[in-house]
Amino acid sequence: MSKTVELQIEKGRNLVEGLRKHVREMGERGFSNSEIEKMEQSLNQLTAANEEVDRLREELQPKVKHMNEILTAVKTAYTESKKTLKGYYPQERWADYGIPDKR
Repeated sequence: MSKTVELQIEKGRNLVEGLRKHVREMGERGFSNSEIEKMEQSLNQLTAANEEVDRLREELQPKVKHMNEILTAVKTAYTESKKTLKGYYPQERWADYGIPDKR
């Protein structure tokens, strides 16, 4: 759970709890039970959405790691191939092989 979301849920629950204790005292000038219930439902929705995001992050993490490993391998192969081609051909021919950079 992200710290920002966790803190907001905690603050919201504390507020709901405090409002429920004092709803009779506040009457018309404060919050009604229905408003407090709506706030509590929103907090429950936020908690559920956050749990889903955490689950998806856990699923995504190994896939991102795998992609980064492949990316590293591709970059290494590109760099090695580029070095080889630059060593064999003059700078004018590098573009023919897809190497746009100059020395």
